[in-house]
Parts: sequence; structure tokens; C-alpha cells
Amino acid sequence: MDGEQCMNTNTINIFQFILVLLMGGSIGGIAGYIGSLMLTKRMSLMGGALGHLTLPGMALGLLYGFDVSLGALIFLSFGVLIIWLLEQRTQLPLEALTAVVFASSVAIAFLFLPQKEAYTALIGDIKHIPLLAIIISIVTSSIIFFVIKKLIPQLVLTSISPALATVEHYNVRYVTLIYLICIALVVAMGVRIVGGLMTVALVSIPASSSYNISRNLSQYSYVSLIFGALSCIIGIALSFFVDLPAGPLIIITSALFFIYSLWHN
Repeated sequence: MDGEQCMNTNTINIFQFILVLLMGGSIGGIAGYIGSLMLTKRMSLMGGALGHLTLPGMALGLLYGFDVSLGALIFLSFGVLIIWLLEQRTQLPLEALTAVVFASSVAIAFLFLPQKEAYTALIGDIKHIPLLAIIISIVTSSIIFFVIKKLIPQLVLTSISPALATVEHYNVRYVTLIYLICIALVVAMGVRIVGGLMTVALVSIPASSSYNISRNLSQYSYVSLIFGALSCIIGIALSFFVDLPAGPLIIITSALFFIYSLWHN
């Protein structure tokens, strides 16, 4: 009886391991994919700023026992809305507006974030992820991929010339808002595996690696996706075997891919 129970436990652990790998691969892939656009639009550091913006929501999740990604998403949505509204009233670039909002959110977070929970909030935790959260992350990543894929022509033209995009009858404000929402969703999912401190690396390093070896825009986006997915899968797998936090291992793996791309460009 004990042997059968042990076998069932091992089966569950293997099943959970595979699901977490799938979740990590999907989040890393979409982070790399959207990161390729952020790098093109010189917005890579915005991923880090938005990652810090998640900290108040993660703090609330850790304090009251609900999913940290949900808390992160609530605060991100509020922050993105404020950034978008501010953009309509000023000529400041998105990066500057994001910096103002994220700095305020970090200050708020550290007013009530318990010191013992700060480690989890900053570098993530993949060991206790509910099955529903895993499924939602995979489905959401797939939806974001198809949304961004459809909007890429408009996003590229908008980044080159907003005036020309308007002439082509693109709704620049609407496209920008959808783009920001997608970034917010990616960051909200990313903090689960790498924490609020390292989300900038999740979106920027795969894109930078792809930039070094890609020959056209389409290849650039898909290679970014592949680098992002592989970095997360390898980092998470290593974390299970060596019993170290997945977040740093994911970023180190991604950095190694970047070094590889420098020698093969």
C-alpha cells in the first residue's frame, strides 16, 4: 500500500513538473516575443519598471493568501491605465511616465511588504503554483501571441511614425493601449517565475540575443520567442534538480544564450 501511494505521489510530482515547464515555456516564449517589439520601440527597460509596479499587488497577495499574479495584474492594470491617461495629457515618452508611476508603487509596496515575504516577491517562486494558475498562464500566453502577431504591422508603423499610422487609419491610441495591456499581462505572469526584480531580463535578454543573429523582422520575433521559452524551461528544470530558485537560473540561462549569440552573429 505504501509503495502504491509513493508511486502515485511520484506521478503527481512528475505531472506537476511537466505542467510547470509548459507554463514557464509559454510565459518565457511570449515574454521574448513581445520583448522583440519592446526592444525595437526602445521600451525594454519598461518591463523592469512594470515589474516593480507589481510589488504592491504581490505584497497584498502574500499578506492575504491569494494568487500573487492576480494581485500583480490588478496593480499593473491600474498603473497602465494611469500611464495611458498621462500620455494623453503630456508629451513625455512612455518610459518617463512609467518611471514616475513605478517609483511611487515601489515606495508603497515597501511600506507594508513583510520582510520575510520580500524574497519571494523579488525573485519569484514556482514551487507552489495552483493548477488553475498554470492553465490560465498557458492560455493567456497563447492569446497574447495571436493578438500581438495581428497588431505587429500597426505597432511597427506607430513606432516609426505615429502621423503616418494615423494617415493609414490606424487608431494609434487604441493600438498603444492594447499593446500596454499585453505587456502588463506578460509581466504579471512573469513575476510568478522570476519575481518583480528581474522581469526586465525576461523580456529584454531573449530579444537582444535574437537581434544578434536574426536577418529579418519575422525571424527576429520568432527567435526571441524560442530563446525566451528555452531559457525558462532550462532554468526551471535546473531548479528542480539542484534545489535553487528558478528565477535567477532562468536569467543566467538567458544570459548564456546572449553570450552564445555574440559569437554566432
